Amino acid sequence: MLLGNAGKFARAATQTLDAGDHVRITYQRRRAVAGGESGFTYLGLLAAIVVIAIGLAAASPVARTMQMRDKERELLFVGDQIRRAIAAYYEKTPGPLKQAPRSLEQLLKDDRYPDVQRYLRRIYADPITGKKEWGLVDIPGRGIVGVYSLSNDKPVRTANFPTRYKDFAGKDKYSDWKFVYVPGAPPTPSANSPGMPVMPTAPSQ
Repeated sequence: MLLGNAGKFARAATQTLDAGDHVRITYQRRRAVAGGESGFTYLGLLAAIVVIAIGLAAASPVARTMQMRDKERELLFVGDQIRRAIAAYYEKTPGPLKQAPRSLEQLLKDDRYPDVQRYLRRIYADPITGKKEWGLVDIPGRGIVGVYSLSNDKPVRTANFPTRYKDFAGKDKYSDWKFVYVPGAPPTPSANSPGMPVMPTAPSQ
């Protein structure tokens, strides 16, 4: 009888071990499946990051070109505004001897008159450099007759300029775009005339 009971206990223990092994095997399989899924998720994330990085790298030159085109339009507008202001200062000179301003600040307030005369609201910043520093076309004994950007970068725009600035075509540097008032030249067209620079949405301060 003792031998019979011992046999029963042995069979029961064997069944218990078999059940435990089954649980462990099942658990290990689940861990393996979960690990495989995590691996696939990680690889998918890496692939997405690579695709995004490639897209950003490709879009960067395009975005920069668009940004420079906007700055060029602003430069054409601002330069033309300063040239117009110089023309107004020159033409309103008291007396027969015409004079151009000795500084750009004189365009903000003409000290030749007792009443305030203003030809510019403010000294605009150069849209290309972002600074309120301009190259000056200064004629000794006559004054400042024009301005230009101090940037030596190569322009994006090389053609299709407004008629007044058609000489800008093919220039190698922004500093070659000179906005000069020439006394005796045809009157300045209205700002709304076809082909004239149009005010950008947000000119530099």
